[in-house]
Amino acid sequence: MKQITIAVIMLFSASIFAQTNTELKDHYEVYYQQMKKQGDVQGIINAITHLNILEPSIARQDTLAYLYLSEGKYLQALNTIGVEKNATDSDINVEVKALALKNLNQPKLALEHYEELFKRNPNVFLAYEMADMKLQTNDIAGAKSNIEYGLANVKDDMKRAFYETQQPYETSMKAALLYLKGIMLYSENKTNVDASIKLMNDALAIDTNFNMAKVSRQALENQKAQQAAATKKN
Repeated sequence: MKQITIAVIMLFSASIFAQTNTELKDHYEVYYQQMKKQGDVQGIINAITHLNILEPSIARQDTLAYLYLSEGKYLQALNTIGVEKNATDSDINVEVKALALKNLNQPKLALEHYEELFKRNPNVFLAYEMADMKLQTNDIAGAKSNIEYGLANVKDDMKRAFYETQQPYETSMKAALLYLKGIMLYSENKTNVDASIKLMNDALAIDTNFNMAKVSRQALENQKAQQAAATKKN
């Protein structure tokens, strides 16, 4: 009799739990739709977090990580999906890992995921970002390969944003790639200063307001003057 009573109680408890679980899921589905309607990103994050606890889903998890990324919460994004490279990761998952790690100044780790993105969908924008990070990690050969791919495939209407000034601005992607090639040549060998300056001038011929090219050209010209002074002194 005691065993029957326990079994009945367990079945009753399971029924209540299932009902409560369903009610909670319905509640957070409604809450999620309301937060979307209001444009409340934090509310959407809260709703998806609860829904993912009640009914775990890789798609929900990826969406949650992407929302954290869009809010600049890079650690939270990575804590949601991890940093490991997996062949089965969705495109969103790989993109979140790449961008979050880049923004956390982890170029070597970020590049693993950028390489995967590039393998899935090679394009000029990814090539530029990869070349930039490879220069940061002193992979000159890798940067050269990405830059040459970019220059071979860039279109005149492609733009890239820069943020080093108080007012962010856009410039021609071709100009950006020429600027990056100039940086790459000088990083490869300091005697390439004239070739690097020429590339900065080529970039500025496309966009005279390209601030990074202006600043870099001036720095290269200063280096050239110092080299000339040192040679004369010797």
